[in-house]
Amino acid sequence: MYDPKQDVFATLFKSLHPLPPEHHPAAARSLKLLAKIPKDAEAVLVLVGCVEFLEQPAMAFVRLSEAVLLESVLEVPVPVRFIFVLLGPCQSNVDYHEIGRSFATLMSDKNFHEVAYFADDRQDLLNGINEFLDCSIVIPPSNVEGKDLLKTVADFQKQLLRKRKERDGKNPEEEEEAEQEVDPLKRSGVPFGGLIHDIRRRFPHYISDLKDSLDMQCIAAVIFIYFAALSPTITFGGLLGEKTEGLMGVTELIVSTATLGVIFSLLAGQPLLIIGFSGPLLVFEEAFYKFCQAYNFEYLTGRVWIGFWLIVIVLVIVAAEGSFLVRYISPFTQEIFAFLISLIFIYETFSKLIKVTPASPRLSNFEGPVFNQPNTALLSLVLMMGTFFVAFFLRKFRNSRFLGGKARRIIGDFGIPISILVSVLVDYSITDTYTQKLNVPSGFSVTSPEKRGWLISPFGDKQPFPTWMIGASIVPALLVFILIFMETQITSLIVSKKERRLVKGSGFHLDLLLIVVLGAICPLFGLPWLTAATVRSVTHVNALTVMSKATAPGEKPMIQEVKEQRLTGLLVAVLVGLSMVMTDVLRLIPLAVLFGIFLYMGVTSLTGIQLYERITLMVTPAKHHPDHIYVTKVKTWRMNMFTIIQLACIVALWVVKSTVASLAFPFILIMTVPLRRLVLSRIFEERELQAVRFVSFMEA
Repeated sequence: MYDPKQDVFATLFKSLHPLPPEHHPAAARSLKLLAKIPKDAEAVLVLVGCVEFLEQPAMAFVRLSEAVLLESVLEVPVPVRFIFVLLGPCQSNVDYHEIGRSFATLMSDKNFHEVAYFADDRQDLLNGINEFLDCSIVIPPSNVEGKDLLKTVADFQKQLLRKRKERDGKNPEEEEEAEQEVDPLKRSGVPFGGLIHDIRRRFPHYISDLKDSLDMQCIAAVIFIYFAALSPTITFGGLLGEKTEGLMGVTELIVSTATLGVIFSLLAGQPLLIIGFSGPLLVFEEAFYKFCQAYNFEYLTGRVWIGFWLIVIVLVIVAAEGSFLVRYISPFTQEIFAFLISLIFIYETFSKLIKVTPASPRLSNFEGPVFNQPNTALLSLVLMMGTFFVAFFLRKFRNSRFLGGKARRIIGDFGIPISILVSVLVDYSITDTYTQKLNVPSGFSVTSPEKRGWLISPFGDKQPFPTWMIGASIVPALLVFILIFMETQITSLIVSKKERRLVKGSGFHLDLLLIVVLGAICPLFGLPWLTAATVRSVTHVNALTVMSKATAPGEKPMIQEVKEQRLTGLLVAVLVGLSMVMTDVLRLIPLAVLFGIFLYMGVTSLTGIQLYERITLMVTPAKHHPDHIYVTKVKTWRMNMFTIIQLACIVALWVVKSTVASLAFPFILIMTVPLRRLVLSRIFEERELQAVRFVSFMEA
């Protein structure tokens, strides 16, 4: 029977004239079409033709009491519920096929086929046709280009639909207000109101979060995201060890990622987020370490007081429902932040690769004998680029025409593990050339036991911590909070987009509170604070996305659902923690292989940002520009000027992070918000700024 929630209605168009046997569709093609038609769909049989014995057209529309499967009538075995017949004389100016096609279009309209199901008489059908025509637009012949015409038609049709709602007694403004009532960023005016709303909205789904995790796709996602999370954890851990001279390193980052990941997965409002270390946090850690070295402060003790002030700041912000401020972070700032993260991924990849080659002065850091040094440099480069290209092309293979859809999806989902396995086997087979392997700590010990233990004293270890610095720590704490706030909230926005069809809600206030408070406790144990990792989180959501199989013939698959659950993030965190006891296996992985994964994550996230696309358009002739809205609605020179301003901001941020002023990096980043709202709004028209919209990670 008819399901009113079913958006797709199978409408099949047939002629009375039978097709010759050689034109009948193959059985295999019929099965493919049937797989794309929703379950319990019912068909409309449209029969038109001309006969010599009629003097004027005759038409009939029949609704059966129950759908009947008519053999050898339709191309696919779908039960027929409606039959439309139109016969007329051959000598007529009427185009019967066009009338049949028009009726098929009418029946494909959701509102009219509901009328057809419940109509009691002819007048009900006529009223339904009039209603359809009231919201239809007749386009006369014109010289207007297609893209401009479609924009005009879309705007006009919105007005027609608005009038229909008003005529039906529905107030569009009330409907908009109803939508805003479920807006997680809307302020309630009550202290901690947003946090309470997040808890009330999200935790009733806790049982379903556990049940929905019992799916094979979730298991595949765990394996995939484990490697995607382990690679930056190991790489950032190594970089952190270098920047802090061993005070924090791989061990501390693994413990922090695993512990906080488990707790966050159990309590988060949006458990699809993957928390981890990021490039901007690395910039701050390096800057604060240099500051402490310059003024003879204990670095780890200073981090403890920063953590204390972080708790105070986040409690104030959450109490004031400060997550609504994310509304003011425009696409201008989002793109700059996203582009900078991608650049840090790519830059650190090649920077780290140079340091592990024998030509580096750090050659003494190699473990084991060193021989065939030139071959080591070459093999490291080959392994890195090989890992990158295998992972990248397996990702592209997912949308290719080879093999079946399920096989392509499996290969695409396991692209990173496959690329790692292939590169490790290549390295293992070349026995006469040394490559530096992954240095995973054995046992539960800090990176530098001779310098520190697991507990950090708030009052100093080797010397007393200055009293005035305890209060002054609120300044670096504010900078850390800005970084965590921006990356966490922007990632939450991207993950919670309407296009993803998430149904269990989000938790902007709750997640921010959890991440900051948990991260603020970490300095007591000498662990790094974390944030919602944008690239890893979006990769996680993509791995859990289910595309619709039952689509109308010719339509592109749509997002059917996302496996919203807590198990995958929990297991990924547990596996990252268990990496400390899998040392024998992980030490077979060359560092260059992980650099390839690092490069893969940087490049794939970079190519999904509109800023990157506009940069390529700056060196592309105008005649080859695509028909994107930011190309057609904005003059080329003004689009390039907007792009150059963003690039100037990125250069400024890069310069700041690379100098002694790197502590000011978060402040310079947040200043791009008023730059967009106060300065660019005077240079560019609002329609131009609206056209240059944000394209989020991994959409390309």
